[in-house]
Amino acid sequence: MAAEKNSKFEKVTFDIDKNNNFSEWFTEIIKRAELADLRYNVKGFLVFQPWSVIVMEKMYSLLEVNLQKKGHNPYWYPVVIPEKNFLVEKDHVEGFAPEVFWVTEHGAGEKLEEKLALRPTSETAFYQMFAWWIRSYNDLPLKTYQRGAVYRYETKATRPFLRSREFHWIEAHNAFATHEEALQQVKEDMQITQEFMGEQLGIPTIFFQRPQWDKFPGALNTFAADSLMPDGKTIQQPSSHDLGQNFSKAFKVLFTDKDGKEKHPFITCYGPAISRIFASLIAIHGDNNGLRFPFEVAPKQIVIVPIAVQKEKKLIPFVKKLALELQEAGYRVELDLSDRKPGDKFYFWEMKGVPLRIEVGPKELQQKKLTLFRRDTKKKEVIAQKELLKWIPKTGKALSENLKKQASHLFDGAIKNADSFEELARLVNTRGFVKCNFCADGKEGEECAEKVEKELAADIRGKRADKKESPFGSQKCVVCGKPSKEVFYIAKQY
Repeated sequence: MAAEKNSKFEKVTFDIDKNNNFSEWFTEIIKRAELADLRYNVKGFLVFQPWSVIVMEKMYSLLEVNLQKKGHNPYWYPVVIPEKNFLVEKDHVEGFAPEVFWVTEHGAGEKLEEKLALRPTSETAFYQMFAWWIRSYNDLPLKTYQRGAVYRYETKATRPFLRSREFHWIEAHNAFATHEEALQQVKEDMQITQEFMGEQLGIPTIFFQRPQWDKFPGALNTFAADSLMPDGKTIQQPSSHDLGQNFSKAFKVLFTDKDGKEKHPFITCYGPAISRIFASLIAIHGDNNGLRFPFEVAPKQIVIVPIAVQKEKKLIPFVKKLALELQEAGYRVELDLSDRKPGDKFYFWEMKGVPLRIEVGPKELQQKKLTLFRRDTKKKEVIAQKELLKWIPKTGKALSENLKKQASHLFDGAIKNADSFEELARLVNTRGFVKCNFCADGKEGEECAEKVEKELAADIRGKRADKKESPFGSQKCVVCGKPSKEVFYIAKQY
């Protein structure tokens, strides 16, 4: 696909210090790279544009392949949920009621017989169907998922991709005969997150078990991955919830076990928010000149820029043929035939984050060579034309690995220890997580958490889900000074 003859951007260069002015960087790159248009006239809703949609479609594909490989089957559920479904599970309705968008009328202002919610999450939709589908232990495990959008009346300040009132995600819902199988699914969810975010997207995360006062409404326990943004704040990524039998009892989901007795299955749910993961993807890998994408998910993987076309008539037919050959080889290719200067084209496509650039001028054509540019290192090299199809996959993989390595390096130094409230107060304003002794995971701990939130504007993220950690140093809670029973991580969050 060739670029338009004239670019709509008058200013081509992009130069904002991401680490010292992340807010401006994030706002400007969304506009300049045309990731989303914020002018839609409903607050908290935005129009996703092709440059973000293509990436998120690739992300959906990677995640769905992994889910299906692990036994999940896809479903499409209605976007509306009857009010009576929400009233079935008491804790769940109390947790989500303030965020629900309600549909109350149809036609010319006529009232509906029953209010319908735009789904804020789909437990109450899935599990009423589980009650129909699950009859015997032979029906278990049941592993399902759907991709779609959910709607929540977010009362905090909205931010594109990070926090909005409509976000795109996948939610998986599963039922098992035993609690042990359900807990194993939670571990599998963590594995899926690591494979998807860590290995495929190069986004480092830590999985925490959330404290009891911050668990998903209706869950026994909540586990969630956190990633870090360039300004040092954390953002919650995929979460996995051990729902026990709370929802299966509420929705009368029953199966006859091998012993002939009726039992309630144990249920889990898992929710990777694609649009929020996209925010981490662009924020973590981007640099002061714009976006940088891993090769596998980039909207365009290669841009071809012909140079001095007026000096060589054979150049245009050559680059068109080259673009077609690369497309037929399975790559997403942009051929820039616009009338902008070569330097402007270079800056533009670097800002857009295209991983690889091929430059071809009369000299390259004559010598049967190509000048190639890597967006991650900003280095050029010259190769023979016949080597291109070998060079691209090797270099694309190296580029993605380099982005992952750079992101991991920044994440490695993001955990600091605090053994007093004064030390916590100082460190919580630095980049990353602060590890602290905490009194307890319950009512007593919740009171200490409220003090942290009120006085430090920070949040308890939870305890590590991947390993057991014992109290250190004074072994006393950093807030109340009582003997510590937990090691919790604290950070500022979006």
